[in-house]
Amino acid sequence: MNNCADGQKLSSTEEASIRQSIQADDKIRKIDEIIQQKVRGGFNGNVLIAQKGVVLYQKCFGFGHFEKSCRDSLIPDSKFQLASLSKTFTAVGVLKLIEAKKLSLEDTIQKFYPDFPYHGITIRDLLSHRSGLPNYAYAFDDSMKVNFYKKEKPYPTNATIMHWFATVQPTPKPYNVPGRNFSYSNTNYMVLASIVEKATGQPFETFIRKNIFEPLGMRNTFVATTQNDSINRYRTAGYQWNRRIPKDYYDDVVGDKGVYSTISDLFRWYRALNGDCVLTRKTLAEAFIPRSFEKKGAKNYGYGFRMQLNDLNEPEFIYHTGWWKGYNTMFWFSPKDEYVIIMLGNKYNKSVYRVKELVDVLHGSPHGVNEEDGEVEL
Repeated sequence: MNNCADGQKLSSTEEASIRQSIQADDKIRKIDEIIQQKVRGGFNGNVLIAQKGVVLYQKCFGFGHFEKSCRDSLIPDSKFQLASLSKTFTAVGVLKLIEAKKLSLEDTIQKFYPDFPYHGITIRDLLSHRSGLPNYAYAFDDSMKVNFYKKEKPYPTNATIMHWFATVQPTPKPYNVPGRNFSYSNTNYMVLASIVEKATGQPFETFIRKNIFEPLGMRNTFVATTQNDSINRYRTAGYQWNRRIPKDYYDDVVGDKGVYSTISDLFRWYRALNGDCVLTRKTLAEAFIPRSFEKKGAKNYGYGFRMQLNDLNEPEFIYHTGWWKGYNTMFWFSPKDEYVIIMLGNKYNKSVYRVKELVDVLHGSPHGVNEEDGEVEL
């Protein structure tokens, strides 16, 4: 490649820099085409895509609230309910307590909740969704809830649900025996958040804020139970089937969901998960080990993280999705190609979970990806 102005040949370093710039521009153009297609298909939300530490794409589409009286355009600081993506914070919080010797992977639930009616379940089982516990949102019929909550607050908390399991008759049947197979259940992470409170003597929100959000500079991230009016600034509402979803019966139950965050704060989270500033590399590696092989397939689960495996059963992609009351979320990264895809939506739209085209662009060629359909609601 020649410099036509002075006739001098560019150095190899200069040529490489120009090639990289052209490639980056081409990636950005292709990414924008893919995202714009999602927007035309109904996506309303924020997107951040970065590779090798550089933000390639960051844009906001649509509104935080759709009502005429409070309609506001989304901005980078808009806060979205992460739904099941919240589980990644719960898992890392538990692993931090294990590093501090306040918890052990082999601790059972009864160490902290002696009256819990399901025995033989360890923290390891809870982290990897191998406990066999029934989903708390489906375990109790409406008549049970009415009778149980006659004198209770209208919205149950983690403590209420734990007490509920311990006292309601008959005890809801477990889905399976502990350790037998993978069975995704939000109860696992509700229980883990409850154990964190017992082990630390702090509300779950306080522990996560002081040990993860604040040290990482995630200033726009909070748990739904946080008592601070400042969290409502730029907080979005969730919409589904063209209507706003009101506060849900289970919104104050956390650990399995309940974290609100922004695309920029989640980029901080990604960088923390690829360094050693939140956990030691050895401990963090444990979270990314696949732990369910009773069924053949590329998809697997570690401690709080989903993954897709290569032919050697190693995680090629690490991710988590979320779906809760109008919110759709995707947090997807590639350790090998060093990129992260963050999409946060507040108007139900499954295109958030379809990342194959984006992966192909960031990888530089077509790549095998099993598309996600997202989480089942609680």
